[in-house]
Parts: sequence; C-alpha cells; structure tokens
Amino acid sequence: MHKTIGVVAHVDAGKTTFSEQLLFHTHSIRQRGRVDHQDTFLDSHEIEKNRGITVFADQGAFTYNGSHYTLIDTPGHVDFSPEMERAIQVMDAAIVIISAADGVEGHTETVWQLLKKHQVPTFFFLNKTDRESVDLQGIVDEIRSSLAEDIVDLSEMENGVMMESLIEFIAERDEDLLERYMDTGYDEAVWLDAMKRMITNREIFAYGHGSALKDIGVLEFLQKFDQLTVTEYTDAGDFSARVYKVRHDENGNRVTFLKVLQGNLHVRDEVQVVGKHEKITQIRRYNGKKFETLEAAHAGEIVAVMGLSEAGAGDPIGTLIEKAVFDLIPTLKSKVIFDSSIHVKEVLRCFKMLDAEDPSLRVVWDEHVQEVHVHVMGVIQLEVLKQIVKDRFQFDVSFGDPKILYKETIRSTINGYGHFEPLKHYAEVHLRIEPAARNSGISFDNECHANDLSVGNQNLVRTHIFERAHHGLLTGSSLTDVKITLLTGRGHNEHTSGGDFREATFRALRQGLEKAENVLLEPVYDFKIKVGMDHIGRVLSDIQQASGSFAPPETIGENTVVTGRVPVATFMNYSTTFASYTNGKGALTLQFGGYDECHNPEEVIEGIGYNKDADPEYTSTSIFCAKGKGYPVPWHEAEAAMHLL
Repeated sequence: MHKTIGVVAHVDAGKTTFSEQLLFHTHSIRQRGRVDHQDTFLDSHEIEKNRGITVFADQGAFTYNGSHYTLIDTPGHVDFSPEMERAIQVMDAAIVIISAADGVEGHTETVWQLLKKHQVPTFFFLNKTDRESVDLQGIVDEIRSSLAEDIVDLSEMENGVMMESLIEFIAERDEDLLERYMDTGYDEAVWLDAMKRMITNREIFAYGHGSALKDIGVLEFLQKFDQLTVTEYTDAGDFSARVYKVRHDENGNRVTFLKVLQGNLHVRDEVQVVGKHEKITQIRRYNGKKFETLEAAHAGEIVAVMGLSEAGAGDPIGTLIEKAVFDLIPTLKSKVIFDSSIHVKEVLRCFKMLDAEDPSLRVVWDEHVQEVHVHVMGVIQLEVLKQIVKDRFQFDVSFGDPKILYKETIRSTINGYGHFEPLKHYAEVHLRIEPAARNSGISFDNECHANDLSVGNQNLVRTHIFERAHHGLLTGSSLTDVKITLLTGRGHNEHTSGGDFREATFRALRQGLEKAENVLLEPVYDFKIKVGMDHIGRVLSDIQQASGSFAPPETIGENTVVTGRVPVATFMNYSTTFASYTNGKGALTLQFGGYDECHNPEEVIEGIGYNKDADPEYTSTSIFCAKGKGYPVPWHEAEAAMHLL
C-alpha cells in the first residue's frame, strides 16, 4: 500500500524534528538531525540550515508495517505557504503539529482550512508536552473550539482495542453501530473499520502527544497512525497523474514530480500533458537529496520524471483533465534590481527556472518600463530569493520595496466594439462586458450566430480573451471579475488573416472599458484575532484605523475573539505590532480573502500614475479602411462606424 503523508504546522512547532523521528524509527536515516544543529535530513538546503526554517517541501521515503510511505515536510512560514498548499493537494493524510507550549497559532488555522478544502484526512500531534506549565487539556479544548470539535485521544486505543470512552464516541456517530452496540456490544474489528472510515471521511480527528525533540510518543503515534490510514489506488485503468512540483537538478535538468493517481508509468512511455505528447526518459524515487532510478511507477507513488518540458505544478497528466486551483496567491509584487553588466535575457532565463519551481512567483518582463517583476508573499521570501539567485546562478540581485497587487473590474454592463481593417486585413468583434461575482476571474460566453461569424473565428475570439491578462484603465492592473460575451463579428473570405481577430478583440475589450465605470480592487485579509479582554479595545481601534470591518466580538473563556476583513495594504505589517503589545500571548490569523473594492482608490491611482493612452500593449482605437488606406477611429466614435450596426 502506497501512502503520501504530509507534516504541516505553524513555524517553530517542531515539524521538521517530528519528521526526522519518523524517518529514524523506520530506518530511513541512521541519525536524527536537529534544526538547531543544522544537520536535519529534510532541511538540506543551505538557506534552510542557516535560517532554521523549512523553505522547500522536501520528501523522505520509508516503509513501515508493509506500507510504503512518502513523507513531505512542508514550510511553516507564511511567506512559503504556496509551497505548502501544492504539497497538500497530493497528500493522502496529514499530521498537524501543534506546539503545546503555544497552542493553535495563526498559520495553524490557515493550514487547517486548506486541509478542509482538499478533504485530507487529518491527525494532530501535540508537541512539546514535556515543558513545564503545559496545559494539555487546555490545548485539546482549544482545538475543539478553533478547529475540530470531534477529536479523539489515540491513547484510548492500544493494539486495536479501544477504551470504553472511545467505543461510545465512535458508536454515537453511527446509528447502525450504536444499535449494534446496544444489542450485542463492542466488536473490535467492526469498531476499528468504522474509525478508519470516519477518519478518512474527516468525520472525526485523532490526536497523539509527546515531545519530538526528546522522542516521546512519536513511535506510538506512528503505530496508530499506520493502523488508521488507508488508501485505495489501482494499477488498473489508464494512466493519470498530477504534477506536484518542478525542480532542476545540479546539472540544470528539469525534474517533474508526479503523484500517480491511477495506472502505471514506464520509462519511454509517452504521456499527454499540456495539450501534447511527451516521452518519459527517466523515473526517479527521491529520498531527501538522493534518488534511485526506476523502470516503472505505480498508482499511489510520488516519483520524479525526466522528459517533460512544460508541465507545471497542478497540471493534469494522462487521462486526468482538471488543473489544480490554488488559493494562496501572492498579494505583493517587487522589481528585480540587477547590475547593468548582466544581460536582462540571462536574468529572465534564471528567474523563469525559479518560476517553474514556484509558479506563484509569476515572473514577468514589463516591456513598457523595462523591468523584471516577481510576485511574492512577503519580505522573507525576497531575502531567500536573493540568496537562491546568488547560490545557483552566481550573480547578485536585490529587490524594490514590495507593492500591493491591485486589480480592476467594472460596475455595470457595457458593450465594446473593435474593428481592425488596415489594407488587406479585416476583422470586427462586438462584445458584451458585464460585472461578475467577486473573485470569479474572467469568464466567456458566446451568443454569436454562425451565419455572422464562422465557428473557427468565434473560437479565435475566445482564445484571444484568455491568452493573456488584460489591463484595466485606472492603474494598468489586471482586469478581473467580468463576464465577456461574444455578440457578433465579421471576417472576410480573402482579407482576414492571422492576428486580425486578436487585434479586433483587444480593441473591443478596451473600447468597452473606456465607456464603463471602472472599479479598483485591492487584496484583503480575512482575520481572526484572539486576545484577553484587556486588549480588545486596542484591537478594535486598530481594525477601524486600518479601514477594516468586524463582526461583534465573542467571549470564549478568558479570551475575546473578533473576526472580519481588512485591506492587506493597511494590515500586512500588523503582526509585529500585535505581538509587541500582547507580549506574544494573543493569536492573529490572517488568510487571503480575495479582492474587494479599494478603500483609498484616488490615492492609489494617483500614486501609480498609469497613463492609459500611453500603454503600448493596448489601444481602444479601431482601424477602418477607405480608398486603399487605413485610418484610425477613436473609441468614442468607433461604435457608430461599425459595419454590423
């Protein structure tokens, strides 16, 4: 049986130390490393050793009780949470490490929500219970109130035999089981199967406790974890897999990591990926930095393959169709600064490699301002990127101050018209552009009749809508949350050629935006703040000053909990202030909550200074032809000049 398990946690909860113990007890490594000694097996990168944090989701492999495990140790720092989210999508089960000395921390709740979204069976290990003044029952109560109400103590089960309290807990959550319990009593095998099913379906959650550093309770936890986790993969059927991550080896070769979901894969097999077929030239199984080559990979395994040139994280392989969708996306962008002696093409080449490994970077070359930009989660990520570039590519970079990533949409429905007819070219496109639900992106519909425009040209319009990100008019930020409908269009049997419908489509979109009421959007956090009563006044005042909103505070025990939404721009550095005045005793959870209307649009628009008329990538002017010559028609006159009106 193949099982992919992940260890996730808030930073400094003891995640990597716990993973080292699992690998040691299963004889995958000979010696346990320690983060403070900079000798851990999984945090092998020099940056990770120096900083004492996990930056990359690395994997180990071990066999236990007949099952073959892939163990993924994920980053705990919020700046590297997209890496953690990509790992979660391939997990069969997860172990959330919670420091009993600190309780449920901010990032713990972010991790929990992702595990819930992807329906990953989840266990808890309450770490550092050897420390003085730890209130174990208090931590359990906090988990019940903050994360999962139905949690059970693994110490209530030994060698498959359950204590009375656990027997009743399981029976109370299954009517048939409860009736059986009342009639004939407890049956070990039946109750164990029921518990496995409930854990797999995320109906209940089990926890163990101990000290990873002192190796207390880890092996006992593994024994019960192994007994309660099941997977059902089959080598039968057509091959399907999902790309987990991309790396480049020491020779610069692209290595693509796959989670095999069904069927099997052999060296020299051709697989379908990103719309084309590519041949697998090598299959590797990694354990830390080392790997062994394989002739075949089987369902349930995570393997690394050579031969795939374009597949990115989340892409489907083989018969799998859907691409993975990631929730954690950067809200900041920064300019890459480098010495003029380094050619920009070389900088772009190196950053494109990093972009393949971390697609959330969204590396772009801004032709208009001649700058390379990256998207990031925070300043720690920029510091790490700087070191990575130095170590891997042997040149120095720095970064501009991170800036908020704004977006734009429209307030009401409008029609846009575009015509492109220089000599021997012809295309006309009419679009309806209407506001869509917040954070829905861009969608497309088609109401055009084939008598007006051929199906092939209709498909061209759709292709051009999605081939690139489109700019709004206020700040030049990405357009989002709109539905674009093709109403009608026209081509010419002789003169319409490649690219004409691209020109007409973009001009129609831009002409529509010129007529619309444009709206600036900014990223927001969904926050949850837990503090003592003596700090709640300060918290509410800070939220209001940050242009946030909040629901009525709730009192839970000795603490007050307040939830709400607040702009990233005003709250991105608040965690430092919060930790200072609460002396580290409060809990602040910030989750990316999508985009909402900007709280200070005039100030932002003035600060960015975007000139919509000077954008070289867009024009709202249509081109018509008369007497063998093309002539421009500005956007406010274009509608009256269209041929189809």
